[in-house]
Amino acid sequence: MRRINTKAIDSVTGVVLAGGRAIRMGGEDKGLVLLRDRPMIQWVLDRLSSQVSKILISANRNKTQYAELGYRVVADNANDFQGPLAGIAAALEQTETPWLVSVPCDAPLLPLDLIGRLHDQVVRGGARAGAAHDGKRLQPVFSLVHRDLLGDLVAYLEGGERKIDRWLERHAFQSVDFTDREEMFLNVNTRLDLQNVTTWLQQNET
Repeated sequence: MRRINTKAIDSVTGVVLAGGRAIRMGGEDKGLVLLRDRPMIQWVLDRLSSQVSKILISANRNKTQYAELGYRVVADNANDFQGPLAGIAAALEQTETPWLVSVPCDAPLLPLDLIGRLHDQVVRGGARAGAAHDGKRLQPVFSLVHRDLLGDLVAYLEGGERKIDRWLERHAFQSVDFTDREEMFLNVNTRLDLQNVTTWLQQNET
């Protein structure tokens, strides 16, 4: 079993990104979609909570329902659904720890060593940002960002930019290999995706 990196836990705040429109889910708030009778975001929170010192939820609607989960809810500064970077920026403004890790609300199979591995490799590489790689492409919504980058991120958004991978490239980010954790990238965008994740859980229960 991989040893828990307590230094990483103490220095990282987690933000669960639940601020999107969820168009492919018919507009239904994905974080609140039920997966085996529990809101999908609860699966994410359960796997994230032991890996970070604090948790924030980035949400632009249903804020009362999210707040009932017991964590602080932060909304984007703009009201036009600017994407995950806007959620990261809003969370960075509230972060007291040096690092912020972002994860999407529709990825209920987060690995329990996600933050430790991101933190170890980003810090070892001397970078100020990092993101997971699935072996084929970058998965930038699973990112680790230093609080010092907030000013640059705000300026990037104010300039009309939205692409999270392009912003990471501005900072010589560290790509972190997670090819051995392919289940973490089973995100739920459609009802078919929801069924696929349900099937995975049934087949991998112990």
